[in-house]
Amino acid sequence: MKKLIPVVIGVFVMKSVAAQTTLYDQNTIQKIEITFTQSDWDQELDTAKAGFDSYILASKLKINGVEFDSVGVKYKGNSSYNANSKKNPLHLEMDTYKNQNYQGIKDIKLGNAYADPSMVREVLSYDILKNYMDCPRSNFAKVFINGAYIGLYANDESITKGFCSDHFYSSKNTFVKCNPIGTAASNTKSNLKYLGADSSAYFNFYEMKSDKGWKELVGLCDTVTNYPGSLASVLDVDRALWMLAFNNTLVNLDSYNGVFAQNYYLYKDNTKRFNPIIWDLNMSFGGFPFVGVSNSSLNGLPVAEMQKLPVISHSTDQYWPLIKDVISNASYKRMYIAHMRTIVNEMLASKYYQTKATQLMALIDTAVTADTNKFYSNAQYQASMTTNVANGSFAIPGISTLVDARVTYLNSTTDFTNAPPVITAVKPSDTIPALNGTVAITANVTNTTTSAVYVSYRFANTDKFIRVQLVDDGFNNDGTAGDNVYGANLKMTGNQMHYYIYAENVNAGMFSPERAEHEFYTLKSGTHTADIGQVVINEFLASNKTGQMDEKGEYEDWIELYNVTSSPLNLDGLHLSDSYANTAKYTFPPNVIIAAHGYLVLWADENASTTSYLHCNFKLSTSGEQLILSNAAGKVMDSLSFGTQGDDISMARCPNGTGKFVASLPTFNASNCPDAIGEYTGDQQTLTVYPNPATESVTVKFNNSHIQNQLIIYNTTGQQVGSVQSTKRAEQLNVANLPNGLYFIQVNGNQFQKMEIAR
Repeated sequence: MKKLIPVVIGVFVMKSVAAQTTLYDQNTIQKIEITFTQSDWDQELDTAKAGFDSYILASKLKINGVEFDSVGVKYKGNSSYNANSKKNPLHLEMDTYKNQNYQGIKDIKLGNAYADPSMVREVLSYDILKNYMDCPRSNFAKVFINGAYIGLYANDESITKGFCSDHFYSSKNTFVKCNPIGTAASNTKSNLKYLGADSSAYFNFYEMKSDKGWKELVGLCDTVTNYPGSLASVLDVDRALWMLAFNNTLVNLDSYNGVFAQNYYLYKDNTKRFNPIIWDLNMSFGGFPFVGVSNSSLNGLPVAEMQKLPVISHSTDQYWPLIKDVISNASYKRMYIAHMRTIVNEMLASKYYQTKATQLMALIDTAVTADTNKFYSNAQYQASMTTNVANGSFAIPGISTLVDARVTYLNSTTDFTNAPPVITAVKPSDTIPALNGTVAITANVTNTTTSAVYVSYRFANTDKFIRVQLVDDGFNNDGTAGDNVYGANLKMTGNQMHYYIYAENVNAGMFSPERAEHEFYTLKSGTHTADIGQVVINEFLASNKTGQMDEKGEYEDWIELYNVTSSPLNLDGLHLSDSYANTAKYTFPPNVIIAAHGYLVLWADENASTTSYLHCNFKLSTSGEQLILSNAAGKVMDSLSFGTQGDDISMARCPNGTGKFVASLPTFNASNCPDAIGEYTGDQQTLTVYPNPATESVTVKFNNSHIQNQLIIYNTTGQQVGSVQSTKRAEQLNVANLPNGLYFIQVNGNQFQKMEIAR
């Protein structure tokens, strides 16, 4: 069966935190029960950890009452793991032995709250970070092994290729885990320092999670170390600034900002830039004191020095080249300080962190008290917000003890007391601009430099923001020259525009909204919502075995819609379902646009939690069922019932949008109708069939250099109804004995063309 050329189909909506599933509901403690048949399971896990880091078979896994069998389990972690501990961090892999998942989740990472008397550092830190960067979801889980309560764990979303597809809209690009192997040597750092062109020099500091990418990682390190002026071409600088700002503000030193420059991932998206992803926050808020000095692993900070950690820590050190790049670039530094100031004001000075920590501790209090394997006493847990706790040669600060003094210190620094620009009245000239029309974006900005006010915009989440200068000259819908209203005229070439404002003066910068680029303003075009008869079901595939893969590289059922009109249409609020009993089973999110005479594909894979692509919360049955498209009022816009479906054979309309559904070779996101051109031949035309439709005979022209071509004709059930060995450049076939209908012509086992017989 022919494999289609992969096409990434993404429908992008307003950026938001990923919708929570039950497994990551922060208001609920999960219950995870692991059963081993091996009496020496702990020893086996320790042995595997010391050896090849392989998984041990657990006979059963129960998550919130839902039971699975044959699951892979292993211990994880570095300093948090100890062979003598009864409570080690765990990695559960549900598909090690069987293809299974819990709510679409296959990997479960469980942290043991090592070096955290409060037990909330990890969950609290991710709760703060999610407002500024794409990051894992996190909550709590009670873990039981063979019926015994092991303790309370942090339940953190695993950073996998699936995470990348959800947040960066692809999963097959270069993907790197930045953690050194071993931490004994003083020069052990995953710091993006260039070590030469030989990729083997990087093997001890990075783990490649993709099939390839070492050359691209080396290129990134070369740019970071030697060509900082080109940093924006290879790295999402804004995400990097948020990472560094977060780490410094919250004294998260078990990170790029600390001695080992570790605990982050890098994923290269389709804009050709690497995106940093923070990982492992159990020792945030000063739980890890080792900031590092030059190429030394020493310098564990006392609490008083953590409270006053300089905002420019490592700014001149060659062993933290990314920080050096940021601080040495005046504009990047102003952006970095602006991000720090936002985190301080929103999360720390406001006491949000304290309120949230109190809520989390109230939630877990009973589970913590019952946890006899935790690393600190109940008394230390209860006092952990305000009391420092000794941990070997250093102290773990009380969270409030650290934060309140840190806020006071940061607000006293020159970087924080410098007055930034003031941005108000950000607005478009037209709140519903016409598609391809012109719209002006304006803002009132004071305390700025005339040439340093910008709007950054894009039309899809997959795009890189484009920065344009705003001017106050009276010619850009900005009022009169010199009135502090800045503007720029932009063309609305997409159905929605994302944009934000940045302004700076010689000392400080300011974003609007302040959480940009993670958050932004959204402007929608005046695209009408589809009405009955304007959008229809055009094709579906209920048994996808070898054809088109989704963005996670998985073969899933899919449904194709078609816009029969000459205008783009919004699908906001429309429903899709496989049952007349519940026609509103799946609801389209806001701002899903289908182009004029265009196609839109949805994956039917029961994975509706993703935010970047359209995945329905149902699958298609190969034994037959219904398919219904309805509007927000519940009126059916299009529907059909279908019977038993074969592997890799779709049901498609021809003509598109109006014809009857017939069995077909899949035409994913493309026209269903055959013509006289070899539309299934891939990159090079090698097969032409005419006339098409045919009546009594059809000519097959071979546009290749083969001496002999094998030709086979199949009907839509896959039955062979004719064949010929041809040594000609064109072969005429008699099809008078074949009934009317659709057929597939296969040449040399890998070239296909549709043929219709119509008399």
